[in-house]
Amino acid sequence: MKSVIRKAAGLAGAVVAAAAMSVTGASAAQAEAPTHGCPYPYVCFYVDEHAYDAGTPITKYRDVTSSYQTVRSRPHYHVVNTRNDDVAYLRLQDGTSICLPPNFETAFTNAYSVTGIKISSSSTC
Repeated sequence: MKSVIRKAAGLAGAVVAAAAMSVTGASAAQAEAPTHGCPYPYVCFYVDEHAYDAGTPITKYRDVTSSYQTVRSRPHYHVVNTRNDDVAYLRLQDGTSICLPPNFETAFTNAYSVTGIKISSSSTC
């Protein structure tokens, strides 16, 4: 009989723990942690590897625009897009552009400078 009571108590405890974890998990998903210091819903630029590792972006953008916003032309080591549903188009110094999908990041060599950013509400490139 004690064995049945212990099993029932153990099962009840597991159900309560699972319920508590699901409630905690739901609130944690609402407050997403920044990625390398870049909070949701921004696209962040880092001037070098040290800034990226330290989580100190040099600049960040969040507005959806129909045209490119000017980015100070300099070599950017890393760009992080923390947006869940929006792509970011990055215009390079030679006039070409690349698309950064949602929740994605990219690194550049010193040969490339980003001169503009356009955040689009499209979820695909």
